[in-house]
Amino acid sequence: MVRIAEIEDGSIADELNLEIGTRIVRINGEPVRDGIDLTFLLADTELELETVSPDGEVVLYEIEREPGTPMGIVPAPDTIRECANKCVFCFIDGNPKDARPTLWLRDDDFRLSFTYGSYVTLTNLGPKGLQRLIDQRISPLYVSVHATEPEVRERLLVNKRAGLILSQLWDLISGGLEVHTQVVLCPEWNDGGHLDRTIDDLWNLGPRIRSLSVVPVGLTRYNINRPVRPLTPSEAAAAIDQVDRARERGFAKRDLGWCYAADEMYLIAGRPVPDEAYYDDGALYENGVGAIRRFVDGFEEGLSSVPRFEGRRIRLVTGLSMSPFLRERSERLTAATGADVEVVAVRNQYFGESVTIAGLLGGRDIVEALGDAQEGDLILLPAEALNSDGVFIDDLPQSELVAALAPAEVRTGYEITEALRIA
Repeated sequence: MVRIAEIEDGSIADELNLEIGTRIVRINGEPVRDGIDLTFLLADTELELETVSPDGEVVLYEIEREPGTPMGIVPAPDTIRECANKCVFCFIDGNPKDARPTLWLRDDDFRLSFTYGSYVTLTNLGPKGLQRLIDQRISPLYVSVHATEPEVRERLLVNKRAGLILSQLWDLISGGLEVHTQVVLCPEWNDGGHLDRTIDDLWNLGPRIRSLSVVPVGLTRYNINRPVRPLTPSEAAAAIDQVDRARERGFAKRDLGWCYAADEMYLIAGRPVPDEAYYDDGALYENGVGAIRRFVDGFEEGLSSVPRFEGRRIRLVTGLSMSPFLRERSERLTAATGADVEVVAVRNQYFGESVTIAGLLGGRDIVEALGDAQEGDLILLPAEALNSDGVFIDDLPQSELVAALAPAEVRTGYEITEALRIA
């Protein structure tokens, strides 16, 4: 069942005097298991709501409403469906012991896949769970495949149900759903011929498999070589070549690339990042596919509109992987702003130097890398390093970082030029 967390003023729920904390048990006789059920079942214009008030009273409401009129019910967050796997490359195993509790949650929840685009493995769903996805049209889904050969996937995920992936995907697409897929590439586990097999198997399922992203395994100092090691430059280059061959077929048969190598694959291989056309509609940049190209193009588009910062120092904070791209553009940014532009590449001490992306920088590492701040400094932080509560991965609140860097001015942004335009 679902518990009401908020009620919108002036809504139907408000007019019915529904209370916060009320549980919605059934809608039109159907049980309400979670927020997805609530959204699906509230689509009808004639509703019968069975509720239980906070004091235990069972109340039945009969409602008729115009199409599109919202009920005004905001449900409490669902309990997260946890992961049943013990993946050999699990990033959670790379957390330091003092990581905040939320970082230890091993989620593998299709509701998060549908709502936020996070990738799930489907190993915790049986036939009824898969049928629910089809019945409620939970599409598109984002599925971590990693390998289609049953024994290889079972070995990677350490789960006997992992070998069912092809039949599960077939059930979903036969039911009309669309799926984005990914492979986290682990050398000597699912690369080489295994990757070719996975690419072919997913392609042969047809166009409802919307995409395949190939992402290099990410390891920290706490789980590197236990038992998975990072890709070498030659291994990353070989995987890019395999992806490119799949892309040739994609363009020839379906007029789109379909298969994509993540940005970090190009960084490891020492190859240039592809241009915008590589990424088709660019819908996968949250998975590290096209994020660098998006940054580069956004910088070029926004450079002409940045304000002047005469006599000031602008300090651009980033991770090691992005620092070359910022340094290549620092002289042009200096010319556009009139400021002294400095790129501060932060070494990740929290997770270890194998983690080079800006989004996983700890606040304390940033403070240490910046050293003494000066009055007149403008410090730009990567917004992706902060969660929705304004807290860094090492649990340092942004407010404490700002205080530590006083009297400098601190701004955050996903785009440098956009952050510079903030009044």
